[in-house]
Amino acid sequence: MERSKPIHAGLSIALVGYTSAFAVVLDGLQAVGATPTQATSGLAAVCLTLGLGTLWLSLRHRLPLTIAWSTPGAAVLVSTGAVDGGWPAAVGAFLLVGALMVLTGVWPRMGALITAIPAPIAQAMLAGVVLQLCLTPLRGLAAHPLQVAPILLTWLVFTRFAPRWAVPAAFVVTLGMVAFTHRSGLSGPLLPHLAWTVPRLSWAAAVGIALPLYIVTMAAQNVPGVAIMGSYGYRVPWRESMTVTGLGTLVGAFFGGHAINLAAVSAAVPASPEAHCDPARRWPAATTFGFVYLMLAALTTALTTFVAAAPAEVIGTVAGLGLLGTLGSALAAAMSGPTDLAGRAPAAITFVVAASAVSLAGVGATFWALTAGLVVHAVLRPTRNLTPGRPVEVDSTSGCSET
Repeated sequence: MERSKPIHAGLSIALVGYTSAFAVVLDGLQAVGATPTQATSGLAAVCLTLGLGTLWLSLRHRLPLTIAWSTPGAAVLVSTGAVDGGWPAAVGAFLLVGALMVLTGVWPRMGALITAIPAPIAQAMLAGVVLQLCLTPLRGLAAHPLQVAPILLTWLVFTRFAPRWAVPAAFVVTLGMVAFTHRSGLSGPLLPHLAWTVPRLSWAAAVGIALPLYIVTMAAQNVPGVAIMGSYGYRVPWRESMTVTGLGTLVGAFFGGHAINLAAVSAAVPASPEAHCDPARRWPAATTFGFVYLMLAALTTALTTFVAAAPAEVIGTVAGLGLLGTLGSALAAAMSGPTDLAGRAPAAITFVVAASAVSLAGVGATFWALTAGLVVHAVLRPTRNLTPGRPVEVDSTSGCSET
């Protein structure tokens, strides 16, 4: 039983991660100008690169280290929308993000600049970005009540009795609703396909897409991912991890992939006693995770063709449910500072601007939200210096028992 636990842990977290967020990735890529074919290619590209990256790091270092696509980054794309230059400019922005990640690995000062951003502001920006996606289930219920109500009910029941499987169960019900209600509209490619895009660099895409995408990916994924691994006693090879994720993002960008990064919340499962009682024998959970994503990459085209027959609000319901946890934790972190107006105003303004989805000078709300929050923070608390906390060390074998 104990020998199979890493396999089960890696399989479960891969399926949970994919079903919880694949719709967010598709929505984000199409929001910045991708066609359905290009968006499907981008989803397959990030599955391939994160799977290969996970296999490389976990096998090379014998660590339960996993790589994921940037779900917060995909939410940023939804909030940003199309920019000057269209889809080729968005691909150019993805390339820039990959280059910045590689630079972060070879130049530690880049990572220090990210951690210098006050955590409440970064989290408020993330909360504002995902808010609109979290409202999708309500919009879907109003527009398609007979299709969305069973999805919401399934999610609620599983949240009560099996929380980890709540979103995957809702996803399965969604597929059933699509097959039953929209089977006449099922048509399109089924075999795996990657679509090459010639990138284009534009100022609007660099400022409106690349910068917020890089900051959110670092602040909401890479930095917390290192802390979570550290809490279980694992030291992440930071430079190599940033190089692998950066190069993976660069390669995947040509096929529409937006960004890959160290897993954050999902990293806790392969690294915890849930994967194995012995910390030195948990790394197969990560390799299983990587292999599963390679298989999911092969199935992505068929899956997206299948769900394309349903209204966007129905498929978006699963995405919104999958992001509720992200929204809750981001709001909590955004309001974790001082309770006076000067302490909370920067985060509150950041959240409001990000949630507004306004675009000024061809640049999306995410950039302006970060800018507004930092400006207000500098004016109201010019001497305040927030430093990132150190990860808490815990006993990685607590609660373990041999079976």
